[in-house]
Amino acid sequence: MRFLRPLIVLLALLPLLAHAQDRLPATVANALKSAGVPLSAVGIVVQEADGGSPRLAINAGQAMNPASTMKLVTTFAALELLGPAYTWKTTAWSTAPLENGVLGGDLYLRGSADPKLTFEQFWLLLRQLRARGVREIAGDLILDRSLIATDERDPATFDDKPLRPYNVGPDALLLNFKALRLTLVPDTAAKSVRVMAEPEPANLDITNLIKLGNNGCGDWKESLRADLNQHGSRWRLILTGSYSASCGEHNWNLGVLPHATYVRGVFEQLWGELGGTLKGDVRDGVVPAEATQLASIESAALSEIVRDINKFSNNVMARQLFLTMGAENIAEKGKRPARTEDADAVVRAWLDARNLRFPELVLDNGSGLSRRERISAGNLARLLATIWKSPVMPELVASLPLIAVDGTMKKRLNGNGIAGQAHIKTGTLEGVKTIAGYVLDKNGRQQIVVFLVNHPNAQAAQAAQDALLAWVYAGN
Repeated sequence: MRFLRPLIVLLALLPLLAHAQDRLPATVANALKSAGVPLSAVGIVVQEADGGSPRLAINAGQAMNPASTMKLVTTFAALELLGPAYTWKTTAWSTAPLENGVLGGDLYLRGSADPKLTFEQFWLLLRQLRARGVREIAGDLILDRSLIATDERDPATFDDKPLRPYNVGPDALLLNFKALRLTLVPDTAAKSVRVMAEPEPANLDITNLIKLGNNGCGDWKESLRADLNQHGSRWRLILTGSYSASCGEHNWNLGVLPHATYVRGVFEQLWGELGGTLKGDVRDGVVPAEATQLASIESAALSEIVRDINKFSNNVMARQLFLTMGAENIAEKGKRPARTEDADAVVRAWLDARNLRFPELVLDNGSGLSRRERISAGNLARLLATIWKSPVMPELVASLPLIAVDGTMKKRLNGNGIAGQAHIKTGTLEGVKTIAGYVLDKNGRQQIVVFLVNHPNAQAAQAAQDALLAWVYAGN
């Protein structure tokens, strides 16, 4: 008899599945068929934001990889747990006396896992030190990166592209996303390509071997290659390939150097430009309890940070935010680094308190840049419905890309009536294409839309997702 039960359950579900397929808009069904994506590889939910049963639900309970739509979980949890006004502080400390411009000992830099400690902000921190009269550091520069666990994983692990900025791991003293912005400037007169770097870490040499081409621009990055290698205490970035003159100027961002090495190089660059000198070495350590604070800079508020995370799907910032929640809630705060499991526990406890129990949920790093993370379309829709009733709803919704206007949705559905009428978070991985958010339909009703695709042909399913958004906007 026990062998018959699964068959009985399946037979009972068949009419429901057939009904769901019948309800799928023809434009969406046809687009999925053209993309070669079967219905079994999608999860779809459409329902009114104010509540009620879904108007459309297909495979709503199926655990799927959400890609970057997982950032909705992380950013909503952070806004409620930390508050929209939450900020991060990066500080400089010392136990040494300051006499005649000489700090007679070590200088400590303490990181707070700030998701957006930029090159310009770091300059302001060092400028504060110079304003206080510090000219020479007689001791070492000590980096306090102890707040969150250091990510020791090889950045090539995810997709064998270690220098791509999205593969930069989290760090308590994450500086400038650990990125180098290379501005490529074609010079037809000299038949060369000029490369300007910002920042210019003092411990990094850049060898430009890029040749000027005359072919079309297209996907210009595919014609370029960057290789990083180490020679003793110095590093070398070798740039090769071809760059077409027709491309004009473009910025090429690369995630270079280990975290501590990057901070060292940028510190030495800026400190030297400010007229300062460092006599000692650069190493990791922890700020002593008796140290005196010499300088401090504060990040933008979390509400602004969340906007950057969701509008532009910034994986590095999302991972920093995820670990920040762990760091703020562990009993041993300041005594041990916060780990991924700490952040996972915090988010799950918050979901439980919200009566949002997602048994299929798998949190890996909170950004969606993962092969492991899972959630169902139905529970993602439940999350969006809860957001709609939350006091932080305005901050969260405003952080989502506005269709045909900005962020990752800027180039989608242009010229369509839905332009500017929907806030949609997108997600893309190899074999994964997802959207989740809100559509203001023609009748003035806010609709929740979730459309997850997990299939080798997922990238071809964008037309089906756009068709569903247009269908919802039309008020069908």
